[in-house]
Amino acid sequence: MEDWERPVVAFEIRGRDSARLREFYAALFNWKMTEGPLPNIARIEPGVGGPVEGVGGVLLQADEPTVVLYVQVANLGDSLKKAQQLGGTRVLEPLDLPAGPTIAQIRDPEGNLIGLVQQ
Repeated sequence: MEDWERPVVAFEIRGRDSARLREFYAALFNWKMTEGPLPNIARIEPGVGGPVEGVGGVLLQADEPTVVLYVQVANLGDSLKKAQQLGGTRVLEPLDLPAGPTIAQIRDPEGNLIGLVQQ
C-alpha cells in the first residue's frame, strides 16, 4: 500500500451530558443520529453537499490547544440566534476571511468550540 495524504474521516464531540448535546446538535444542524454500540453514544450520519475530496483544515497558533469542527450553514445570523436559543453561546461574530468564506463560532452547552461556515 502506498503512503499518500490521509483525509479526516470522522470526528467526536464529547461532553458530560451527551443527551443534551444530542438534542442541541439535532435541533441546530438537523443532524440525523442513531444509537451507538455503547450507552451514551450516538452515531452522526454524514450530511449531503460536503466536499467530494474530503475535509480540509488549517493549523494555527492559539493560547490553548483545541480542535474546532466547522459546520456549513445556510445563514450565519439565523444559526447564531438558534444556537443561543438552544443553550449555546456566541464566540466569534461573522467574519469575512480574505479570499475565503464567511465564518462564525459558537460554544455548545458543554463548552465545545464549533465553527460555522456560510454556505
